[in-house]
Amino acid sequence: MSKHRGDRRDGTYLKNIDSMHTIMPLMYPNRCDNEAFISERIDLTNINAYLEKKNADNPEYPFNLFQIMVTALLKVITLRPKMNRFIANKSIYQRNEVSAAFTVKKIFSDEGGEALSFIHAKDSDTINSIHDEIFRQVSLCRSEEKDPSTAAMDIIQKVPRTLLKLVGAVARWLDRHGWMPQSVIATDPYYASAVLTNLGSIQLHSGYHHLTNWGTNSVFCAIGERKKRPFFDEEGHVEMRDSVDLGLTIDERIADGYYYSKTVRLLRKLLENPELLELPLSEKVEY
Repeated sequence: MSKHRGDRRDGTYLKNIDSMHTIMPLMYPNRCDNEAFISERIDLTNINAYLEKKNADNPEYPFNLFQIMVTALLKVITLRPKMNRFIANKSIYQRNEVSAAFTVKKIFSDEGGEALSFIHAKDSDTINSIHDEIFRQVSLCRSEEKDPSTAAMDIIQKVPRTLLKLVGAVARWLDRHGWMPQSVIATDPYYASAVLTNLGSIQLHSGYHHLTNWGTNSVFCAIGERKKRPFFDEEGHVEMRDSVDLGLTIDERIADGYYYSKTVRLLRKLLENPELLELPLSEKVEY
């Protein structure tokens, strides 16, 4: 892709957009002031059956719910490109790639450290290749070797306190103007298309999680604890089913409510029919 005036390392400047979405960043310049929160409850009946089938051969690294969530969100963003936009320095951009980031707890204890994982997706990716990449990333994060983002933060930590404010000011200026080094863009989770947090793994409910004015991230997904919950059919009969709650926080300036509604409908379609994740991310599905 050729670069034009106004483009950034991580995004293409959008000129030909409607007037409302041109004006909104000028009126509301901060991402954290423009958050919209969407809560969804997902019936896990079909996902549980799918995972049982995928894991029937007892793979070394079993397929799990989190991998399905990551793949589904990446496919949604691939097929719904406005969800891969971001606003920086009062301008709107189309991100150059689809990506997802999440934190990995090295050891489940109060003293256990954290590492950062970053998935750079390709149009040809499927649940199988995303599963393999998550396995590689988690293995790296839980090894003695430090992930690139943590290693970079360790270097900054060694900067004398008298210079830290200057470092922070320079970093914010680079971030705002799109001149942040590619090494940061490729590893900082807040430069990803979507950030996910698996709160269910630490027995927490899903809920609201803020966006940040730092970076370019416009979508945050909190995955809650799975548990039995009541589901009603059209006749009012109730059945307890395994389920999970999702909390989606999005930058409302990048699209409109109708676009978000169809995006959530697609996400639900993929999670209720996980076999669709066997298709390449770029292959369209009916929803």
